[in-house]
Amino acid sequence: MATFTETEPTQTSNDVQHHEVVIVGGGTGGITVAAQLLKGWGRKPDVAILEPSERHFYQPAWTLVGAGTYDLEKTARPEKSVIPKGATWIQEAVESFDPEKNRVITAAGTIVEYDILVVAAGIQINWSQIKGLKESLGKEGVCSNYSYETASGTWEALRNFKGGTAIFTQPKGAIKCGGAPQKICYLAEDYLRRKGLRDQSRVIFAAPGKAIFSIDKYRNTLEKVVERKGIETLFQHDLIEILPTTKQAIFENVESGETTSIPYDMIHVTPPQGPPDFIKRSPLADEHGWVDVDASTLQHQKYPNVFALGDASNLPTSRTGAAIRKQAPVLVKNLKAFQKDQPLDASYHGYTSCPVVTGYGSLVLAEFDYDHQPAETFPFDQSKERWSMWILKKYLLPKLYWWGMLKGRA
Repeated sequence: MATFTETEPTQTSNDVQHHEVVIVGGGTGGITVAAQLLKGWGRKPDVAILEPSERHFYQPAWTLVGAGTYDLEKTARPEKSVIPKGATWIQEAVESFDPEKNRVITAAGTIVEYDILVVAAGIQINWSQIKGLKESLGKEGVCSNYSYETASGTWEALRNFKGGTAIFTQPKGAIKCGGAPQKICYLAEDYLRRKGLRDQSRVIFAAPGKAIFSIDKYRNTLEKVVERKGIETLFQHDLIEILPTTKQAIFENVESGETTSIPYDMIHVTPPQGPPDFIKRSPLADEHGWVDVDASTLQHQKYPNVFALGDASNLPTSRTGAAIRKQAPVLVKNLKAFQKDQPLDASYHGYTSCPVVTGYGSLVLAEFDYDHQPAETFPFDQSKERWSMWILKKYLLPKLYWWGMLKGRA
């Protein structure tokens, strides 16, 4: 049974150190949990955060960056500025887990021992899984909002688009914010209409699913948005290759396996995503490579002193920052209960949120739970497109993120 001590962090050698709570990942989940741990305890626990990155990103705004309505620089801050006061930042990447010995080994060879481990390592972007994508990004109309380095390229591609075929894709499997691929599609269509280019443009949204959205209440609205905007949908199709020399996008039918080639003048690609490799090959992973946790308590199914949240976990809900906002306090309460050898009574019910931007100044705020039932915050029908929700997305949610979640306040 893991127990906390009153001692200061110990460093037993140059290559071995011990901390009460070790958090793998300094992104949204890791920083939020660390901030709540250090804010909410009677005494300050010994918390260490393993995170190699120099910068921390507010990724939900990259869609707006790609549409030319948000400053890219405002989405990034130095990682050291978001590390909670009192936490130890170990700026190294994790190589492997050894949960039988309660330790993590970094790529630099450091052994970090723990009493309790929290895994919040995010999701891995697998650019190379689409043949021709990596070498095509940023060239000849190929773009993606899915990294800090490439988000501005979407806006450049959109501004340079003079008509023709614009394709927007969604891959198979889990991705961060499942609604994001269609958000940029709606914004791009709105931009083309405002610039007088819509009549000479074909806009296609291609996805492996069978419908535009999985929740009936919001799907009904979004189907009307697609119809109103004249967007062609190509469901049950997965992008597998880009031929940049001939500007062809190759799609595979997810049921029949047949391939289809569509010429493009601009293509926004949502790349395939999955569990980080160091998690996938670890004892913590389930059969699909995600950290295997209880869907309610967020405790690992095999190792009781291990918890996980966010994109790297196998929680059966959409991977969003809003989901983490609800997961973090549950994890912290259960972590404290575990330390005291008490029942883990806090429960996460699968809440997640997807602010689906449908154009400049309009947004559908989808909120739902594990049962795919709406779990709405506001006392009105959130399935309707609203300007007020656009204001929430563009101006209020970034403040909630930087000054609320990352500070342990929300």
